[in-house]
Amino acid sequence: MSSTASGTTPSGHVPATRRPRSRSRRAPAPPPRTRATTDARTRRLLRAAHRAAPALGAYLAVRGTSLLVLAVWAPRRHQDLWVNLAAQWDSDWYLGIAEHGYTDELGTDLNANNLAFFPLYPVLVKAVAVLTPGSRASTGLGVAVAASLVAAWGIFAVGDRLYGRRAGVLLTTLWAAFPVGVVQWMGYTESLFTACAAWSLYAVLSGRWLWAAACAVLAGLTRPTGVAVAAAVTLTALAHVVRRREPHPRLLAAALLAPLGWCGYVGWVGLRLGRWDGYFAVQRLWHNELDGGLRTLHQLCWLLWSEPTPPLFLVMVTLTLIASVMLFGLSVSDRQPLPLLVFTGVLLVIVLGSGGVYFPRARFLLPAFPLLLPLALHLSRASARHRALALAAAVLTSSYCGAYMLLVWPAAP
Repeated sequence: MSSTASGTTPSGHVPATRRPRSRSRRAPAPPPRTRATTDARTRRLLRAAHRAAPALGAYLAVRGTSLLVLAVWAPRRHQDLWVNLAAQWDSDWYLGIAEHGYTDELGTDLNANNLAFFPLYPVLVKAVAVLTPGSRASTGLGVAVAASLVAAWGIFAVGDRLYGRRAGVLLTTLWAAFPVGVVQWMGYTESLFTACAAWSLYAVLSGRWLWAAACAVLAGLTRPTGVAVAAAVTLTALAHVVRRREPHPRLLAAALLAPLGWCGYVGWVGLRLGRWDGYFAVQRLWHNELDGGLRTLHQLCWLLWSEPTPPLFLVMVTLTLIASVMLFGLSVSDRQPLPLLVFTGVLLVIVLGSGGVYFPRARFLLPAFPLLLPLALHLSRASARHRALALAAAVLTSSYCGAYMLLVWPAAP
């Protein structure tokens, strides 16, 4: 049979009069992009982890050194290292909330109402404990350690974005070597709060406004000072709106959403206690009220001029507070980005303006990692020898102060 009879031309093409319907020549639908998108995100995550690896390695080295000093010193003081890290002071309060929940009465006893402690950490401990073996104390400590690594990564990300990889690594190392850095590996909320704060600030710096607001909400559910993270996100978003002179939906959404975590818990406590000022009434029972810094100033004067032999730990707390104020001044002079200045500024106002107990003030400032940026920048420009000496001194001082705080100081960290 000829090619013409078979319906094709000698060249094998279908004649125009016998062209198949367009349906049979329709190109197949493109494959879904879900897998490609997931693979791209995985590659970006791996690249980011590779870039942050030196910072995380340095962080683990510093915290490991501190833990080693504790492990050697604790038996000499006849103390149980595990109890000190996982089940004492604030850790015991959080474990009690994870086990039994919150009280529904205000009461009159001082320092006895667990509604003063925010819920995200005990909720995580309770949820993770269902999936893991061991006690809730071990689970709480594991959550804190994991959160500290997330925090270290976020701190590196902020420093790297602003000033480069070396500054990011040094910033993370200095945060690990904070005088009370041992708290980062205790059953406390400082590591979780710092993780939320660091990634919220990074999201603001990179223009991811909804992520910034989400992390701010989590920070507001973690500690009372979560209001500082919310203020950083909200004020920066509103500043962008004013600068652009147009209400961008994402900016407005971030500004409105960021305070919801803190406001939500404060409102819930009020409903639970049946009074609008329920949360603040609880704080009054813990003597945590803003007094404009009068108590802080009184303690500083007493320790520096009136007390002939002040306790070593309180001296360290005092020096930390003074250094923090000086570093904030340097941060302003360096013209740090607005969200960082708002975060550390509000945090300093809360810590220094509180009329509560004095000795935990250094711990309350642990999340204020942007204050360390001036030091990280200075060290990044120093010689390798001076950089090594400064970091070694910081690590040894932190290890000693942390061990002294846990094993010798008789009160809570």
